[in-house]
Amino acid sequence: MGSFSIWHWLIVLLVVVLIFGTKKLKNMGSDLGAAVKGFKDGVKGGAEGNDAATPAAPPQQVTAAQRQADGNTVDVEAKTKS
Repeated sequence: MGSFSIWHWLIVLLVVVLIFGTKKLKNMGSDLGAAVKGFKDGVKGGAEGNDAATPAAPPQQVTAAQRQADGNTVDVEAKTKS
């Protein structure tokens, strides 16, 4: 009684096919496969638009002239904790 037998799963599969139809299930399966493939590509970093040959530009550092021109910038010194 704790687990389902093969007959229970076959009946559930039959009911799902009757409700959704084979064409709808095929479309859902292909959509799910495309989503998984897109996720794998995104995790690998090979998503479309990212070219591995050109690395991203490093962030720009603020120069003294830019600091003086921008009134919102606060100039501080970092000290090490001893």
